[in-house]
Amino acid sequence: MSKKDYYDILGVNRDADDSDIKKAYRKLAMKYHPDRNPDNKEAEERFKEAKEAYEILSDAKKRDAYDRFGHAGVEAAMDMGGGGGGYEGFGDAFSDIFGDLFGGGRGRSNVYRGADLRYNLEISLEEAARGAEKTIRIPTIEECETCHGTGAKPGTHATTCPNCGGSGQMRIQQGFFSLQQPCPRCHGSGRIIPDPCRDCGGAGRVKRQKTLRVDIPAGIGEGARLRHTGHGEPGVNGGPSGDLYVEIHIRPHSVFKREHDDLHCEMPVSFATAALGGEIEIPTLDGVARLKIPAETQSGKAFRLRGKGIKNVRSQIRGDLLCHVVVETPVNLTERQRELLWEFDEISLSNGDRHNPKAKSWMDKVRAFFGT
Repeated sequence: MSKKDYYDILGVNRDADDSDIKKAYRKLAMKYHPDRNPDNKEAEERFKEAKEAYEILSDAKKRDAYDRFGHAGVEAAMDMGGGGGGYEGFGDAFSDIFGDLFGGGRGRSNVYRGADLRYNLEISLEEAARGAEKTIRIPTIEECETCHGTGAKPGTHATTCPNCGGSGQMRIQQGFFSLQQPCPRCHGSGRIIPDPCRDCGGAGRVKRQKTLRVDIPAGIGEGARLRHTGHGEPGVNGGPSGDLYVEIHIRPHSVFKREHDDLHCEMPVSFATAALGGEIEIPTLDGVARLKIPAETQSGKAFRLRGKGIKNVRSQIRGDLLCHVVVETPVNLTERQRELLWEFDEISLSNGDRHNPKAKSWMDKVRAFFGT
């Protein structure tokens, strides 16, 4: 079977410089490394291909031979160098990029995924119901652009720690016991930086402010979390970035209260309207609707307007709007109003069983309770 083109494997142009080749290989090696893809034969093969391509293209003589004669021009060099795409004992190709990030056969990996971040985003009920697009600014830690995350001043390199030999660990013998602890000189990284980068102080990362667009789906609920993959803190030593979780909080509304996909509102009506009936205007998220109030409506009665609630974020089925009647007691009465109300009350009490059935029922229960 014919081999793939090395430039195609790494995804670079034929005129790519050494830094582009190294960057492309680093990305593929981190993605397909067997430690991260256990029992994945396809990933293993991709890793072998990338390693072999980098071994050739990162060596000036081998690359020249490949550019002139193709795979035939480098087969002999590959045979002598023990290349060919295995990954047990990476040789110089992998350590040139990652040093001891994967432990160098010591069984310890120094590659760490970045931490996840959370951002609390407050939105209005209308935005939650209809969906919205918000822009947020978040503090983040990014790879230093000056040193490309190495921590070393441009033109210099980190070196293997002489104390631990690059393992990041020190073994201490105490009698019959052998203890292992992080190397105090390199703090467990296995590397020391003789000449640190001025911009990041050798950390390889710097603090930044990042702008991010958040698409809020219609019908989202309180406490829902929107995941933005890779927008958390960057990983350590080339590890993958963490994720950003945007947690939604909905501001209290002046008119509506939300319960799942339904909306509730209190609807004040006058004493006369509740007794005689009528038609009133009520607000909805889509505008104003008219509602008929039947005669003799009692306070607390709920009227349901179907489909006037919140659209479900998954099923797209809309909830309902429930309007709860609150009969409003008139205030600041004129003398004439007082006279009319007293007259009305006298008429009502004269035939209480007919006009005030709830009051009569309640009084009957009170008498029964006291045994009178």
